[in-house]
Amino acid sequence: MDRDERTGEVFLRVVGRRTAPPLGEPPPLESRDALATMARYRTRAPKGIFMYRSHAEMEVDRLRWTVEAMIERARRG
Repeated sequence: MDRDERTGEVFLRVVGRRTAPPLGEPPPLESRDALATMARYRTRAPKGIFMYRSHAEMEVDRLRWTVEAMIERARRG
């Protein structure tokens, strides 16, 4: 059994080997870079609520947005 130092919770089984960073320290640089990369991710789908008459109509828009995103990513490298 393991006890969490921060919350005092007791766990019967712990899976994995990651450890929590020490309290008060910022996350490592690679973690901050990964978070920044994910924050810049774009789906190319405009925001809003879309009403479609059929799934086929929805698929046309989704495919168009996906292809536009793939083209933009290929252009950037």
